Amino acid sequence: MPGFTLERTAKRMKQFFQQTLAAAGTEITIDQWVVLQTLNQQNGLSQLDIARATFKDPPTITRIIDLLCQKGLTERITDPDDRRRFRIQLTDGGYQKIDEVLPIIHRARGKAWAKLDNGQIDQLMGMLNTVFNNLSSEDTK
Repeated sequence: MPGFTLERTAKRMKQFFQQTLAAAGTEITIDQWVVLQTLNQQNGLSQLDIARATFKDPPTITRIIDLLCQKGLTERITDPDDRRRFRIQLTDGGYQKIDEVLPIIHRARGKAWAKLDNGQIDQLMGMLNTVFNNLSSEDTK
């Protein structure tokens, strides 16, 4: 039952990373970290773009961004092309949080992948991407 194994592993990883962040006193959740990382890769995305990039629903992203703004890690900037929309940007505090948390995430990833060599990790990533692509909305029509 590969589907069950995949879901079980994903949940265990999320729990482990959440516990690791909490134990390190980072004061962010793993979902907040995913949004910060997304913005670190492409700052100034719309909330909808963040939702798409993170595979989270828009109301969830709104709540996460609200919390990140309250913590001073992100800010909403009016979109110059459409004043009804906002772009989400990292603040200096957001960049500092990424610098603080990234080594913690790297150590946690190291534990998760500890008994796998690079070839096995590449193979796993390839297989997971194949499953993901098999289920893309374009292929299911």
